[in-house]
Amino acid sequence: MLTAARVAPVSYVGPDFDPPQSRRSRRRPLTVAAAALVPGALLGWLVYEAVGGTGDGGGSDQAGLGTSSYSSPADDSADSPSASSPSAPSSSAADDKQPGTSSTPRTSAPAGSTPLRGKVVVIDPGHNPTNFQHTAEINRKVNIGTNSKECDTTGTSTNAGYPEAQFTLDVSRRLRALLEKQGATVKFTQDGNRPWGPCVDERAEIGNKANADAAISIHADGAAVGNRGFHVILPGSVHAGAADTRKIVAPSADLGERVAGNFLRATGSAPSNYIGDGTGLVTRTDLGGLNLSTVPKVFIECGNMRDSKDAALLTSGAWRQRAAQGISEGIVSFLRGS
Repeated sequence: MLTAARVAPVSYVGPDFDPPQSRRSRRRPLTVAAAALVPGALLGWLVYEAVGGTGDGGGSDQAGLGTSSYSSPADDSADSPSASSPSAPSSSAADDKQPGTSSTPRTSAPAGSTPLRGKVVVIDPGHNPTNFQHTAEINRKVNIGTNSKECDTTGTSTNAGYPEAQFTLDVSRRLRALLEKQGATVKFTQDGNRPWGPCVDERAEIGNKANADAAISIHADGAAVGNRGFHVILPGSVHAGAADTRKIVAPSADLGERVAGNFLRATGSAPSNYIGDGTGLVTRTDLGGLNLSTVPKVFIECGNMRDSKDAALLTSGAWRQRAAQGISEGIVSFLRGS
């Protein structure tokens, strides 16, 4: 069983999760389409602040963003596995069903309502639930263009033992179902069907070989208590060794901004109060999954698993469905150019 102790490494430790570099001033705040930052989302922040805010002492200059005003439904409590059984199935509540798993029949969208027909999306569920059983394999160094890093990591977990790798698979499967209904062809880097990995270089290669129109890596962070909110990681310009992101920097930024804006609107969660200067956007050049990509690609850290308030959202099946919806709408907006 995957225990909390075994998933202790946090998201910013390992191949694609080193401590962020000092962030240069970004060209603009969260410039997702103005429609994405709808008044309703802003009102949600204000309502949240009125009833207590984030409760952390820092980030007072983060535009007072706070975090989600969404409360998990009572029937989601069974979807928060204990440390002794972090791989327990989701609750039987309707919102906790995982669309798109091998046991769930695929449903074709009605004719004429498939705007993404012909588009390919690659989804990369971060980490792997059984990486902890394969330390030698995941600690092997791989070339990411700028330097070498470990193949993969175990990921983080909530304090109660709900693993990041389980979270990423659940959100990814929900996202796949939504995109397939729009007519997209969706490919996974892993679907819980391999014992470990894949390594970060292979994750990038899967998107490249698929000639994906868009690729996204799903994660949750493992930062300090009081650090809350989501952020989307964009590739910086890298031209070294096997890495050359120059052609994908601009389209990836467009993809990331649309994902961030729609994620905010769908979930009510605010952009991170600890990274990204309140924009919800971070540019990095040290991630193999981005450096080696030749197709537009971003990462999303959906929240901080180590903070109890964010963890209450991340372990809610209803909230994960909202998260998948927001990510889906960002991808659809990007692929349709609208």
